[in-house]
Amino acid sequence: MNTLRNVLEQAQAARVAVGHFNVCDLVLLKAVVEAARELNVPVIVGTSGGERAFMGVSQIVALVRSMREEMDFPVFLNADHTHSLPEALEAAKAGFDAVVFDVSTLPFEQNVRQTREAVEALKGVNPAILVEGEIGDIGSGSEIHETAPDLAQSLTSAEDGQRYIASTQVDILAHAVGNMHGMLKSMVRGETRKHLDVARIAAIKGATGALLTLHGGSGTEDEDLRKAIGAGINIIHINTELRVAWKHGLEQALAMQPDEVTPHKVLAPVVESVRQVARSRLKLFNQGS
Repeated sequence: MNTLRNVLEQAQAARVAVGHFNVCDLVLLKAVVEAARELNVPVIVGTSGGERAFMGVSQIVALVRSMREEMDFPVFLNADHTHSLPEALEAAKAGFDAVVFDVSTLPFEQNVRQTREAVEALKGVNPAILVEGEIGDIGSGSEIHETAPDLAQSLTSAEDGQRYIASTQVDILAHAVGNMHGMLKSMVRGETRKHLDVARIAAIKGATGALLTLHGGSGTEDEDLRKAIGAGINIIHINTELRVAWKHGLEQALAMQPDEVTPHKVLAPVVESVRQVARSRLKLFNQGS
């Protein structure tokens, strides 16, 4: 079985991206892994602090590990948006493959100092774990928003990216390049899409040479994502799109089977609804450029 670092380096060489999908229940996890297996591409499963609290840190590790071993398939586990060192260490000790140590709301120098300390501590637990740091502002909450926040003043520069990588020694960099957590109602209706600053991505890649993550990929124009991968993005996060598919699938299943009370019968169409979204995104990310 390849390590996550090997998988990311192979994806970079092939000019494709690894899909990262957040999960908080077995429905989402089954759907994401089924989609990846169908296309025979590696996948990263992510859990935020709230999602880990709901599923259980050890429990999600056991589920992913069992799928990886029994299926002999490259599915990896990431502790997404971890905001404190104790929380990050808990994930590392439990067996997560990667941790996003996110203190991006702090001033730059404080972010650098705390992230550098986190890298040292996490590598002390597991030298192979990948640590991701974040700079810039992409908003918070993978929810449905009425209006978009003004994030134009908090985009990441190539110079800051270079300084941050050199000072923290993180393995992966998350940045603000026109991406935004969550989706607008107009995006859910298919009326608008997010647009990325692809030139900025290319500049950051050129300055840092680092592995790059695009957070907040839900609702982004497909062509922008293709260009972003070509410019150097290695991981793309999708969360809100899966949540919307989960909700719509459940609503449709309950409407079609109003008297059904057997959970696995109600939830089977929900798995399929989420699987279709994950499959579509994974297919796009692995087209190559």
